[in-house]
Amino acid sequence: MFVIIVSQMSKLLKPLVVLLAFFIFFHFTPSLAEEVNQNAIKERREELQRQLDIKTGEIEVLEVFIRQKGNEAVSFERDIAIVNAKIKKAKLYIQRLDMEIAKTKTGIAKKSEQIITLSDKSEKKKDSLAELIRKNNEMDSTGLAEIVLGYQKMSDFFVAEDTLEPIHRLIQDKLDEIKSTKKQTEKEKDDLTEYQAEQVQLKTAQEVERKKLAANEAEKKKLLKKTEAEKKSYQATMLLKQKDAAKIRSALFALRDTVAIPFGEAYGYALEAQKKTGVRPAFLLAILTQESNLGENTGQCLVINLNTGDGVGKNTGKIFKGIMKPNRDIKPFIDIASRLGFDPKTKPVSCPQPGGYGGAMGPSQFIPSTWISYEKIISSATGVITPDPWIPRDAFFASSIYLSDLGAGKGAYNAEHTAAAKYYAGVRWARPSGQNYGSSVMEFAAEYQEQIDIINKLASLAARFAESRRESRRASR
Repeated sequence: MFVIIVSQMSKLLKPLVVLLAFFIFFHFTPSLAEEVNQNAIKERREELQRQLDIKTGEIEVLEVFIRQKGNEAVSFERDIAIVNAKIKKAKLYIQRLDMEIAKTKTGIAKKSEQIITLSDKSEKKKDSLAELIRKNNEMDSTGLAEIVLGYQKMSDFFVAEDTLEPIHRLIQDKLDEIKSTKKQTEKEKDDLTEYQAEQVQLKTAQEVERKKLAANEAEKKKLLKKTEAEKKSYQATMLLKQKDAAKIRSALFALRDTVAIPFGEAYGYALEAQKKTGVRPAFLLAILTQESNLGENTGQCLVINLNTGDGVGKNTGKIFKGIMKPNRDIKPFIDIASRLGFDPKTKPVSCPQPGGYGGAMGPSQFIPSTWISYEKIISSATGVITPDPWIPRDAFFASSIYLSDLGAGKGAYNAEHTAAAKYYAGVRWARPSGQNYGSSVMEFAAEYQEQIDIINKLASLAARFAESRRESRRASR
């Protein structure tokens, strides 16, 4: 009997050992093709990164040049130089974005391949585990009493039993490995979604940059059409800029998801917020302008399901999954709605972005959980007990406070650029989409600052003129 049992166990153990060897070989030995392909992708990304670094350096040089020229006295030569630099910068941006898009493509290819590889490994591991379990069950099906009785001594039985323990451990190890592989696969899928979202954002940024290029080239053509007489009297263009400043003061500042307000009112809110936060008004206005100009799908969705965060397009009725992150923002959103007295199912919020949730509120585009975390600070700064994300003044203060926390209160170019990137991209601010956003904001900020300086200069001249007239009147009495 003992010989029979041992023979049975030998027959059962042998395929298990073979299975173990098979598992180790195929799941821990990468294929040559896989290694070659991964190396090729890595080399391609490294080369693209080297090219990107070169383009980024060239863009930074042009940005410094443009800022320096902007500080010079108004002249035809200065403005031509600035426009030429802007054209060159826009072209470099487009080239850099092409490289960034190519880089994301390699990332997508790499992640897709990794997902396939991991899925394949997972299936092999499952098959191997199934075979191990099947063989183990075959051994278990041999009656315990039958096996015990087959041994002349109990000690022999326990020795044989000990030989089965590694098999049980192996099964548990394989279960753990499958769980680990599944977790890694999910991570790679999340990374893939991020790369895909990044690609969409880069293409959007590229389109914005092409529009800037076209506008700069049109401006250059307009400048070059000026006669020699006009060039010699180019200082007269200051009058045109003054007219532009007057237009800005009377223009409507198109805030999203709320009623448009006069630019002067928006500038007033920005000035008021600056006293509390130190954030430059031109920079704050540029942030809100950039948000609008990017054309993000903001304020066009309604959260219908307050459990899942799903909803529909406000005007289209299109069904959207994940408008608002349920475990993060639904409860704060309901809380805000309750205290402000609106129906959360009828209040427009931002639609989901590629690779992420929507649910952002009002001109400042705060998600509910972030607004709640800043609400007391906003209340203290504004003097409003319950600030409203859709009220322009509250929104301006909210953005200014947040930007100050991001370092924009320092006022330096790099500090504001980084704050803008973080405002848009959060922890991923160093990625191309965040950096491009920051650069675009700084261009808007420079334009606003120029116009604000003119407005302030005109206001100063007007004040001096009024004071001069008062003095003349007093002298004539």
